[in-house]
Amino acid sequence: MKKLLFFLSKNKFLIINLLIFSYIFLNLFDGNRGYFSYIKKNDILKSKTNEEKKLFDNLNSLKMKNSLLLEENINLDFLDQLYREYFTLGKKGEKFFLIK
Repeated sequence: MKKLLFFLSKNKFLIINLLIFSYIFLNLFDGNRGYFSYIKKNDILKSKTNEEKKLFDNLNSLKMKNSLLLEENINLDFLDQLYREYFTLGKKGEKFFLIK
């Protein structure tokens, strides 16, 4: 017991530095701002960025479709396509023949 107390009293600086270093080392990898947390947050950021890109593409597509339906310059081909989709007037791959 005396030897242990003598060792601790003589090497206080070494033991304290070892404890501080181990605390910093553990938090470097496993803390809230550690390496593993950084990797998880980076993956979440990438997935959210991809989701945002898909939503913007969808929004741009809807804006384009709305611009085709404006009264000033209505696109009759697009309007015909919408009629066929909503009222099932035609099917995909259907061939039309014009009889005179």
